[in-house]
Amino acid sequence: MAVEYSNPGLPTHDGFWRQFARHRLALLALALVVLLALLALFAPALEMLLGLDAGAADLFNRLAPPSADHWLGTDEAGRDVFLRLLYGGRVSLMVGIIAALLAALLGTMIGLIAGYFGGWPDGFLMRATDAVIALPLLPLLIVLAAVDPQKLGLPDSIAQSELFSLYRIILIISLVGWTTVARLVRAETLSLRRREFVIAARAQGLGSPAILCRHILPNVASPIVVATTLTIGNVILLESVLSFLALGIQPPTASWGNMLNNVQDYLWDAPMLAVWPGLMIFVTVIAFNFLGDGLQDALDPRARR
Repeated sequence: MAVEYSNPGLPTHDGFWRQFARHRLALLALALVVLLALLALFAPALEMLLGLDAGAADLFNRLAPPSADHWLGTDEAGRDVFLRLLYGGRVSLMVGIIAALLAALLGTMIGLIAGYFGGWPDGFLMRATDAVIALPLLPLLIVLAAVDPQKLGLPDSIAQSELFSLYRIILIISLVGWTTVARLVRAETLSLRRREFVIAARAQGLGSPAILCRHILPNVASPIVVATTLTIGNVILLESVLSFLALGIQPPTASWGNMLNNVQDYLWDAPMLAVWPGLMIFVTVIAFNFLGDGLQDALDPRARR
């Protein structure tokens, strides 16, 4: 006689959107994130439409006020601020999303293994997690970002590439940003492995990989999604701090952080040059936080019941 069991899993498509739509701030945050992503994605098209070059310096038109040609004015090198914000958004959003996804993937695997198997794997992985958490994050990131890649034996063609700083920041943040997801997933897995539907699945002969993928993982989706969205905002902040300290994304590649770094000497003459990238960072981080709250409500089985 087969044992019947119930797995709450993920909500249906209609149920998810019905629950998510109740969170008005989350809907607004989603619209804002989509708008920012579209503007960043189509930055080259807008650049062609406006007939401007985002990277072209015009020293005779430095610190110009907003006009029909330059909607937000020009920066200290005569470059269009609006277009540089869009290109900076491409970099900052890409760093935030990719680094957060990689960190979530690593943290999910560690949390699932530790929570489901227990014993010495749990002890070893959680002690490693505690060790990473105990490290001072910002000083560690500063030290890692300041390491000369040529001294590590990397070829000059890679070390001096314009995109190397981008890949390095993504890798560094991914390697230290997985701990929150790992602890959340482990805690949920410890609870779920004792639930009836997991015990019944094990009794029916399902192996550990199948149980983890079919029954454990769908039920820990809520904390993973919420932690990932919050991590995106934190990563954008960390990238901005490192770029502001000239240790993150290196010019001429634009990011919101190095745009703030470039205007330090012009705060009194053109304060709006600092306001615009700072405002973009603030709005983006807040939007991802509200989006995470909405996704948590929509994915939480208890909220659906």
